[in-house]
Amino acid sequence: MITSILLALINGGCISICRIINGRLGQETGALNASLWNHLVGFGFLCLVVWLMAATSGSSASIAATLDAPLLAWTGGIIGALFVTLNSYVLPRLGASLTALLVIGGQLLTGVALDAMSRGVNAIQLLGVLLILAAVWLTKRSG
Repeated sequence: MITSILLALINGGCISICRIINGRLGQETGALNASLWNHLVGFGFLCLVVWLMAATSGSSASIAATLDAPLLAWTGGIIGALFVTLNSYVLPRLGASLTALLVIGGQLLTGVALDAMSRGVNAIQLLGVLLILAAVWLTKRSG
């Protein structure tokens, strides 16, 4: 459990760094070009990693299983590309902190809505979302 928590925290740092880098690239080339290069370089990197993992394990079963995934599962790539594009556009205009707070607020609202549809929501979850949104409002108000 601790390893998963640490990995999630590291992932959050990676997302913040990626947003800043893509936001800077977006200023120079435009949000769509920044997203395109982000995904092309990421695609090349992941191809290399998957190829190395398949070569060392001697199995390509994971690639075949991916091709059998339901159509809805493939929409994650579209949403990921949209996420990078929107961040590349918004971050230079709002700054890293406010963008991060708004993105986290959006993630929390979406998570609570999805939980509500599948298994219900408790008061602590709603309070957490309200605190994040209050932080966004305070940040925006003080700026």
